[in-house]
Amino acid sequence: MTVPAALGPNSYGKHVIRLVKVDRGPERHDLTDLTLDVTLGGDLEPTFVEGDNSGVLATDTMRNTVYAIAREHPLADVETFGLALVDHFLTTPRTRHARVRLVRHAWDRIRVDGREHEHAFARVGGGERTATVTGSDDDLQVVAGISGLTVLRTSGSGWEGFLRDRYTTLPETDDRILATVVEADWSYRDTDVDFGRCWAGVREQLLTSFTDHDSPSVQHTAYHMGEAVLDRFPEVERIRLSLPNKHHLLVDLSPFGLDNPNQVFVATEAPYGLIEVTVQRPPETRAWEAAPGEAAARTGADGAGEPEGGRR
Repeated sequence: MTVPAALGPNSYGKHVIRLVKVDRGPERHDLTDLTLDVTLGGDLEPTFVEGDNSGVLATDTMRNTVYAIAREHPLADVETFGLALVDHFLTTPRTRHARVRLVRHAWDRIRVDGREHEHAFARVGGGERTATVTGSDDDLQVVAGISGLTVLRTSGSGWEGFLRDRYTTLPETDDRILATVVEADWSYRDTDVDFGRCWAGVREQLLTSFTDHDSPSVQHTAYHMGEAVLDRFPEVERIRLSLPNKHHLLVDLSPFGLDNPNQVFVATEAPYGLIEVTVQRPPETRAWEAAPGEAAARTGADGAGEPEGGRR
């Protein structure tokens, strides 16, 4: 007896496509280094259930498409490149939904005698630029983000007045190191956005808002950072932040006859606290309801998912 079955959420695509493009100007070269994931969904039941591959794009072709479109398309803004890719993939047979996620790996020009070198670069930190572009037959959405933005404050942060029970051993403090690695993504109201300006401005605002207040908790700091972004950028509908609390613990030096006036710490990797929050505009001003983090994880009937973002 055959067990009854029906096709559930599904998708297919090519992930971890590495793309490096060199724009060779007469005076200097510009370098763009990306990692991309392409995911498509649509009328795929014949393929999954019946083994009919007609009208289904090979994932190898997806990779080749990324390289070919990169040849003709400027890559200054990852969002606009993602939009171009989604527009193309939506023209393929059986495709009803397309999602492209992009991560830009930053390089700075090497300076020699105070002068930027024309074609030599060094990898830099300070957070990688990300974007997720999702499209369907009648909709287009953009979510921008930053990943791996490591920040630390040596003062102006405390943790007091928290709930205590019989298992609590942590002492209260009004002066501690606050360190985290900011992961953030934000959704745009539409696609008519100066993506490069907004991304740089949101990054700048996140850094400023991390520093410009006394922090009673990572929770409060996370909300404060998100609120400041919404206040400064009307293009942004909502922002989701994920802030791990990278603990720095005061070392007990008393066995060595030494005091430790908040100077010597051990930096720990795990376990760590994790604070996540979505800061969004009030319901009467929002264009839609799902949070970007929720939407990015949500999978529709085709499995491609629909991260919230600007609508066209």
